[in-house]
Amino acid sequence: MAAFTEEKKKLLIEALSYIKSFNGKIVVIKYGGAAMIEEHLKHDFAQDIVLLQSLGMLPVIVHGGGQEVSKAMERLGQKVSFIDGLRVTSSENMKVAEMVLSGTINKEIITHLNTFGGKAVGVSGKDGHLIEAIKKPQKSGIDLGFVGEIKNVNPELLLVLLKQGFLPVVSPIGLGKDGVTYNINADTTASRIAVSLGAHKIIFMTDVDGVLKEGKLIVQLTASEAEKLIQQKVISGGMAPKIEAGLFCVNNGVESAQIINGTDSHSVIAELFTDRGIGTKIVL
Repeated sequence: MAAFTEEKKKLLIEALSYIKSFNGKIVVIKYGGAAMIEEHLKHDFAQDIVLLQSLGMLPVIVHGGGQEVSKAMERLGQKVSFIDGLRVTSSENMKVAEMVLSGTINKEIITHLNTFGGKAVGVSGKDGHLIEAIKKPQKSGIDLGFVGEIKNVNPELLLVLLKQGFLPVVSPIGLGKDGVTYNINADTTASRIAVSLGAHKIIFMTDVDGVLKEGKLIVQLTASEAEKLIQQKVISGGMAPKIEAGLFCVNNGVESAQIINGTDSHSVIAELFTDRGIGTKIVL
């Protein structure tokens, strides 16, 4: 029992140093994968984020929700198709995507956060000119429809919310100057928001432990090492956009980007408040 008590003391002392260093700092968390689907993981995540806020940190959540969008489209008899990992989005698809992302999913996240004592507020990229988007250029002559890329981020609304003690939860929807609504990759959205806010750190939640090479976790990568692994196809598939988003962050003033496994309970706390942390850390 004594040994257990000593271990708890060490963990608490370890955590305290990180709590102090993160006080008043903005941390952007890209929330996605199984952590958004399994009920107990939803609760763990909400508890973690509310704890961060109560300890003086300034968390900003950017969420995905591709699986739920696809399910909703199928229920409505719409075609679901992807090219190079990007959803082909017709005008009818876009209406469903916005309904699910900015409506159903966003409000469910807010419900969990506020149930555990948070002050969460839902924000679409369309609100307050947060995300100005343009149509993603055609690749190989294929028109992806209403898939956008970010031209500009105006963080004013998020900064006002953070200053007033609110916890912003952002859906990855952008608005063009022509009034057209665009669906945007959530990893990319999180990275651009992190840079615009001058965030201290960004965390990408996924369903694997981090970047693996020959089955072993790479604990830390420099930007140049990460770029080489992408070229060598060691980093590929769904991990590639996360690493590219992380690289954008560290190359533009964010101290570090972390890829963590959101299927581990309380993974956000384990990453932020322990010496070893979890997952793969990307630094300049």
